[in-house]
Amino acid sequence: MTTSQLSKITFYENGGLHDETHELIAEEPLAIRIEGKPYAVVMRTPGDETYHAAGFCLAEGIIDTPDDIKTIGLCDDGDTNVITVTLEHDRKSKVSALLERKGFVSQTSCGICGKELINDMMQVISAVKNETKINILRVLKCVDSLTDFQPIYKRTRGSHAAMILNSSLDVLSTAEDVGRHNALDKAIGKVFMERSEDAYMAILSSRISYEMVQKAARAGLAVVIGMSRPTALAVNLGKTLNMSLASVKKEGLMIFSGKRRFTIL
Repeated sequence: MTTSQLSKITFYENGGLHDETHELIAEEPLAIRIEGKPYAVVMRTPGDETYHAAGFCLAEGIIDTPDDIKTIGLCDDGDTNVITVTLEHDRKSKVSALLERKGFVSQTSCGICGKELINDMMQVISAVKNETKINILRVLKCVDSLTDFQPIYKRTRGSHAAMILNSSLDVLSTAEDVGRHNALDKAIGKVFMERSEDAYMAILSSRISYEMVQKAARAGLAVVIGMSRPTALAVNLGKTLNMSLASVKKEGLMIFSGKRRFTIL
């Protein structure tokens, strides 16, 4: 499994040109097949394919618990770019219409407005109920620690990262990927498959888009922290789902929704 590869570059520095060798993050397609049929192809960094597929299927509403999965794994020939998920009979019957649709919830259809999109998502997402309060200074320390879990970024400067914590702010899982959505799917997939029921907060190296809020909500996360400001649609969805969204600004925190969960004591 290769997460990066060496590449020769020409670097301009101090008025001159010189050649260097740098690592670039790997990007390959992952075909996700459900019940033997193609469902989605995502571009991602190789690694954590099982967790990635599980997190993706959770976000899509295809599964609600690990028990909905009959089998999950890479193809028998060892092709790490194709993973197949089969569902238990009862679950397959329940989501049959979902599996037949074109496109998936994570993608915006042309012509759909923000209000329609949120209404559509609410069919598979429930509002978050966890109201545990967390100290802002402790949250900021957790944000600072994200780089400790980014070995690929340190080599390539090209990856996104996601970290999942419980309400005590203990780290439950981390993941890196060329795609921010993939990193979150992988991190969520790890806590999901390990049946961690106390996942509470996600810290993202990226901005917060509506897709990231959707994925976090499907995993029951109450708080999402991003490195840059969320989109307006993400904030609207977060408010609808009773979630707390915030972004980091220098040494502070910009809170866009759910400020009641943050304390300064």
